[in-house]
Amino acid sequence: MSERMEKNEKTTSDQSAEVSEKPKKEAPAPKPKKDPRDRLYKPKGRPLTMASSPYSQTKDNVPKIMWCVSLALTPAVIGAVVFFGLKAVFMISTSILAAMVTELVITRIRKQPDTLDDGSAFLTGLLLALTLPPTFPVSGCVLGSIFAIAIGKQIFGGLGCNIFNPALLGRAFLQASFPVKMTTWVLPRYADMNAYTGAVSPDAITGATPLGLLKYEKIFTHLKPLLIGNVGGSLGETSALALLAGGIFLLILRHADWRIPVGFLGSVAVFGGIFWMVDPATYPSPLFHLLSGGLLLGAFFMATDMVTSPITIKGTWIYSVGAGLILVIIRLFGGLPEGVMYSILLMNGLTPLINRFTRPKFFGEARA
Repeated sequence: MSERMEKNEKTTSDQSAEVSEKPKKEAPAPKPKKDPRDRLYKPKGRPLTMASSPYSQTKDNVPKIMWCVSLALTPAVIGAVVFFGLKAVFMISTSILAAMVTELVITRIRKQPDTLDDGSAFLTGLLLALTLPPTFPVSGCVLGSIFAIAIGKQIFGGLGCNIFNPALLGRAFLQASFPVKMTTWVLPRYADMNAYTGAVSPDAITGATPLGLLKYEKIFTHLKPLLIGNVGGSLGETSALALLAGGIFLLILRHADWRIPVGFLGSVAVFGGIFWMVDPATYPSPLFHLLSGGLLLGAFFMATDMVTSPITIKGTWIYSVGAGLILVIIRLFGGLPEGVMYSILLMNGLTPLINRFTRPKFFGEARA
């Protein structure tokens, strides 16, 4: 009996082992879940692209804008050559070449791609040369271009990262380093001295700019020579007509924000006009302010720098009106006859603050 029971148990254990060794059936694979993105609208013929802001589409790019701005300065360059001769050509060429070589050397040292083809270094050298007196030494042009590119642009990280306008920063460096050479002026070779200031003796106007004559000798210059450009001054700031032509070209192409030159020039006319109406024998007229010095050059080609000017509409008005107010204060009450360089540089420094307090509210953002 016991033998039979043992045999039965053995048989049962063998059967259970056989059952356990049988392969189990695999569970069916779960059905893939539907991607909810498949329900989104997909335009036919082009992929759906997701990207971060800003969501603007334009055919313009940095090289195109830079070369267009340089092209817009062509009338001013032609005027400089006509009024001051081949020395102007030599100064402009040297300044541009020094700026481009400096840009190339620094990008190679930083192991960054060459950026000469974007035209920014070319434009910086050109603008710097146009802000210099015709008698300024060529070696000074080289030094100013090196400073403008190295300290004004590349030290901040290159194009788009600079705080101040590089060309104006280079000019400020030269103004502090060579104050006498930066304030030594000559009259254009075709200057009509009788038409320049009327009954004034030629000895009294030799080498002076209209703003210098007004500041130090209380002599008002006629508006016609200012408009044509047959007056003393920097290479590119003499002819108001040439600068207006280039500035209008930029505004038509929309490569400059029209609010900045309008706000800059308009505030100078308004603030200067107030003082002129109070005492026209002491203070110049608004037209004199607009046509003299480097105001048109700065308003159209330097204050409109996309990198160093505000990005909001309200900010551009604050920026341009503030520059105009500073300019009038310096011209009328400061120790220097000109104030375009300082007015733009000071507002460049305030641009981050202006952007911060004039940015539009986010959707749903509560007031602080």
